[in-house]
Amino acid sequence: MPRLPRAGSLAVTVLFAAWAAQALAAETRAPVAPATSAPAPAPPAAAAPAPARRLITVEDVTRFRDVKDPRVSPDGRWVAYTVTTQDLKADKRQTDVWMTSWDGATTLQLTRRAKESASAPRFSPDGRHLAFLSSRGDENESDQVWLLPLAGGEAAKLTELKQGVSDFAWSPDGSRFVLAVSDTDSVSTLGAAEKDKTPPPILIDRFYFKEDVTGYVTRKRTHLFLFDLATRKAEQLTSGEHDDLQPAWSPDGRSIAFLSKQGPDADRTSSWEIFVVEARAGAQPRQVTRFEGIVNNPGGENRIAWSPDGSQIAFLQGGPPKLIYYALTRPAVVPAAGGGARVLTPGLDQWTADPAWSPDGKYLYVQVEEDRSAFLARVPAAGGAPEPVLRGAGVVGTFDVGASGRAALILGTPGAPREVYALEGGAARQLSHQNDSLMAALKLSPAEKITFKSRDGTEIHGFLVKPADYREGARHPTILRIHGGPVGQFQDEFASGEECTWQLLAANGYAVVAANPRGSSGRGQKFSTAIYADWGNKDAQDVLAAVDYAVALGVADPDRLGLGGWSYGGMLTNYVIAQDRRFKAAVSGASISNILAGYGTDMYVREYESELGPPWTAADKYLRVSSPFLHADRIVTPTLFMCGQQDFNVPLLNTEQMYQALKSLGRETQMVIYPGQNHGFRRPSYIQDRLRRWLDWYGRFLKPKPAAAPTGGR
Repeated sequence: MPRLPRAGSLAVTVLFAAWAAQALAAETRAPVAPATSAPAPAPPAAAAPAPARRLITVEDVTRFRDVKDPRVSPDGRWVAYTVTTQDLKADKRQTDVWMTSWDGATTLQLTRRAKESASAPRFSPDGRHLAFLSSRGDENESDQVWLLPLAGGEAAKLTELKQGVSDFAWSPDGSRFVLAVSDTDSVSTLGAAEKDKTPPPILIDRFYFKEDVTGYVTRKRTHLFLFDLATRKAEQLTSGEHDDLQPAWSPDGRSIAFLSKQGPDADRTSSWEIFVVEARAGAQPRQVTRFEGIVNNPGGENRIAWSPDGSQIAFLQGGPPKLIYYALTRPAVVPAAGGGARVLTPGLDQWTADPAWSPDGKYLYVQVEEDRSAFLARVPAAGGAPEPVLRGAGVVGTFDVGASGRAALILGTPGAPREVYALEGGAARQLSHQNDSLMAALKLSPAEKITFKSRDGTEIHGFLVKPADYREGARHPTILRIHGGPVGQFQDEFASGEECTWQLLAANGYAVVAANPRGSSGRGQKFSTAIYADWGNKDAQDVLAAVDYAVALGVADPDRLGLGGWSYGGMLTNYVIAQDRRFKAAVSGASISNILAGYGTDMYVREYESELGPPWTAADKYLRVSSPFLHADRIVTPTLFMCGQQDFNVPLLNTEQMYQALKSLGRETQMVIYPGQNHGFRRPSYIQDRLRRWLDWYGRFLKPKPAAAPTGGR
């Protein structure tokens, strides 16, 4: 790699920004705006009035930019992050890497390719380079590691692995990467499939054999490789009939910690253990944690992390495997040499995420979920209650604490989508402004927090959004929105997903009521496990109580009620319309009602057997929670069913069954199937189409057109 001056030795930040601008120019082969600009001309004597704000449209929903993965440079002067946009012309999502100076004065787009996205920006330990993943120029369309010199020059592809790279991390000295790569057995199979016109048969012999987006899970495994930047050679570090994920280097660069499920029944458990292996080919991993029935959940952005002195490894520890995703995740540490794990917050009854050490090793930073929100906290390394670091400013998402001690985070607020913020002086200062111009043009309806009682007296929390044309004293058509999960929650932020849907409905004249029923996170494990193996009971009562509240408040018109949701939100929609006939329109997305049909056809076999048991020993439980399908004759609500054709999360057959049942009964129903889509849609045109169909369906039954005036004769 070229030897460049250290960023920290520059006289002024502007020079480093100019280097980055050169890198951008080389990367895009296009002119780049200067890093700094001349003073703005004096404003005119009379400033023009700001344009009137307008209501949100379906087209606006795909104009929002999704900002993620903030990474602070080692010297703390820059924050890199990703921005995902919706390209309607190409009908695809595009993700690119951006970078903003710590003072917010300079923002640069570092990648800009029309066909291939870039993700996972990672600064080199000396801050001179930025590595990222991209499939650009790869004939197999597999992600490879690319390296961008921040002093100028083009990004260069480093890895040439046919199977692609799913994750990577810099060594502390910057000379090597550890890569997460699919094993060679699966690569040879893929190679044969590419050469032959007829794909080979798919051999399945695993207990867990299908997964959304991935498809059929055969013998393909993910293992770790060491990659030397000088020689550009990769050596396999781990192997075996198991997956090795989320590698993390020890501070001295001698070892790598990772998560793995090993043993003959690995597919049957959700418990991931921590292993450590020396950073040399041929080294044998050693197991560090042995939970024996305690779940260590590696999901999402949650990473294992070495303490700065290398003596401990931090991770998230869950609860008993039987509680699956209902179990709390709490920060824990284990000696790197092995020994008993220790939960740092034993008295905390909330979910946590993203453990990260402070540079001095005295604290572990975590995201803590609470009722309708999430905040950033720090936990003493010795253990104790979380100390809020940033709370009340919005909903804190993923974050990064740099070697300099500076921290950047994703923050969503009720009035703006998620952006990158700098944590400074205990407050959040906005760094990215990806959605500012769009938000400045929109007129929003505020989401009001509501509290009400369910049928059995349980207090339930949620939100109420009044329609844009709200008139005090008048009743309005109202939509009940139900979130997925079930372990999740609606939060006090303007997200570009569900909360954006609220605004779209409000802009079209609907009141929106959104509850966090029992089963939701945010209010502790007892609240979440209240629906364990009892779906469609207490949670249905809770969301119905939300509708009762909106009616009692005088906002909702009891004769013009609709509802809908996606995933578990669609599933609970089916439960509700099978026990309450007051709704005039429903939208059920990616849902299931015949739970027996789910076993073996979706990706939740472990969860079914943990929560309900195998069907042959617990048929009564399966039949009880399949009530919307087995009692479909109770449903009279006109229902629009939707699903992605390649959804392996909640497969299409479940939607087809409910549609067929209602069609057989002569009910008003339609089914929309989206070709090539998984559980989460990726094509912007389909996202827009889905929203338009929602509006058309609700409008058809909740806003009937007035009868035409009679034509008069003489």
